Amino acid sequence: MKVLVSLLVCLACLACLTPCYASEFFRMPSIWGWECVEDVCIKKDTGGSATLLTLNTCKITCGPAGALWPLPTMATVGNEVTNFLPTNLTHSLTCGAGGDSCQLLQEAVAIFQDNLHRYHPNYKNGSAPWVGPWDPSTLRHKLHLDVTIQGGDGILTLNTDESYELAVSTVESVTTAVIIAPTFFGARHALETLSQLAEYHETTNSLVLVTNATVSDAPAFKYRGLLVDTSRNFISVGVLERTLEGMASTKLNTLHLHLTDTHSWPLYLPGLPNMAYYGAYSPSSIYTPQDMRNLQHYARVRGIRLVPEIDGPAHVGNGWQWGPKEDLGDLTVCVNQEPWQDYCVEPPCGQFNLANPNIYTVLGNVYKELFNIFQPIEIFHFGGDEVSMNCWNSTDEIVNWMMDNGFGTGVDAYLEQWGVYQEKARQQLEAAANAIDVNEPFGMIWTSSFIEPEYMNTYLNKSKYIVQIWTNNSDPQIARVLEEGYKVVFSNYDAWYLDCGAGAWVGEGNNWCSPYKGWQIVYTNSPYEIAMDLTGNEYKDAILGGEAALWTEQTDDATVDAKLWPRGAALGERLWSNPSTSWYSAEPRFIHHRHRLMNRGIMADRIQPEWCHQNEELCYA
Repeated sequence: MKVLVSLLVCLACLACLTPCYASEFFRMPSIWGWECVEDVCIKKDTGGSATLLTLNTCKITCGPAGALWPLPTMATVGNEVTNFLPTNLTHSLTCGAGGDSCQLLQEAVAIFQDNLHRYHPNYKNGSAPWVGPWDPSTLRHKLHLDVTIQGGDGILTLNTDESYELAVSTVESVTTAVIIAPTFFGARHALETLSQLAEYHETTNSLVLVTNATVSDAPAFKYRGLLVDTSRNFISVGVLERTLEGMASTKLNTLHLHLTDTHSWPLYLPGLPNMAYYGAYSPSSIYTPQDMRNLQHYARVRGIRLVPEIDGPAHVGNGWQWGPKEDLGDLTVCVNQEPWQDYCVEPPCGQFNLANPNIYTVLGNVYKELFNIFQPIEIFHFGGDEVSMNCWNSTDEIVNWMMDNGFGTGVDAYLEQWGVYQEKARQQLEAAANAIDVNEPFGMIWTSSFIEPEYMNTYLNKSKYIVQIWTNNSDPQIARVLEEGYKVVFSNYDAWYLDCGAGAWVGEGNNWCSPYKGWQIVYTNSPYEIAMDLTGNEYKDAILGGEAALWTEQTDDATVDAKLWPRGAALGERLWSNPSTSWYSAEPRFIHHRHRLMNRGIMADRIQPEWCHQNEELCYA
């Protein structure tokens, strides 16, 4: 008998037009089912009963919000489902918006349908093997999308309304999802929520969809971001696209690209080819302008903006060495200088040469190139931290220039010239924007020793700058920035630096910001609570949101997914929902969302044994 079964499986495989495996044909029935008891999925022996649910069905129907992530503002999810196939999808799209919102919506619907297909465990290369036989009602059932966008222009800004209303109802063989949103971005978020009201049905090889649900939703914060460092190690476009997929699944809306640093310059600029010639790790470790334009569109249709960062006046070096050959002098100083501990916080070193006015001409040209690539740019990041005064003060050209101009060579003198540099860089950005008739973007800058009232108030116009906080959550500098009236984005390293917790990459021991930041810490970190603790005020108008950072000294394509996910999803719920409850109550939804990320091709890190996913609330300390 065993030989006969093996032969039949082999014959089935030979009949395939493409390679296939026995596991694709063999489905073993399970004696286990689940029952929703007081909002918890309880695993039980079916005992031949058909009343118990499959695990996925229980997950999406148990509790007021099912398995929705991030938690909506208001949601009522029914406890009944219908079986259907993702090929049975129709839509009616009404677009009262300007720009290319309507085209974006068409693309978003196609992504929604693809996400439904991805629930199939054997999804591969854009398709899934939906093979019957099915119940006639499954074949007949249709999902109809009725989507209305009321306005907007398809451009995400800090003032964009990302809210939406979603109502799901079922009459006979048609489930209708009515979506009403002020802008494309709200409609896109609604489609994401709707996709999470469906799941794969393990025993029928179809999808199940909640038959009735209502969701009214809007984000708590305007800026919900991830930073990926593409300089220390090159991160391929494909991995960045996967990052955007994960962000879309959890309604994060900003990908901050730390494009350049002292280590490398991977961005090819047609007008300044020397930057990549001198700065790229290899000819294959380069982003072309078209790569970035495609990435920006890939992000936009998923509700995400790109924020490019060109760091300075520190964290510059490789890529800038060509100045002398073009008769521009040394654009940077201390590049690759040793011993590195004397001139920077990590190897290799490098800072702009404040004594060389040509740096501003080159920066202006860099900014013009960026505007031609990233369009539109609402926020541009200047970098602006970890400046070594000793680097400047040990460079003869700069010391002589400081003395000749009567500036002196004390710390305050260098901070003053740092401020001059920052304003000149901003003016170059403004001129580049004016040259192609676009609005000057907001400047973004890291907290640093420069973030003191005497320098901030002189060189950082509150209407033109956003301050990104990367210090720890108890630093008095946070209160100072808020009380001075700046808009801020939180990235405090004690909770939202995702590279922490590895072994040291210089010397031995652990890296500087250890220990590892578990998803629970990411989830619990509340910008409003930090502000309240330090100032007695939540500063809701000043705090735009937050961003988790992945610095890549010890990360490349092989490990980006596992370091970002699923912790990035914990960040997503914090910034979308700003939950008042603890991580513990979110854990079952979080663990299920990690499975959803895997379905979408993201190699998210494992959080618990699968047993915990199947036995809710039994894995506790």
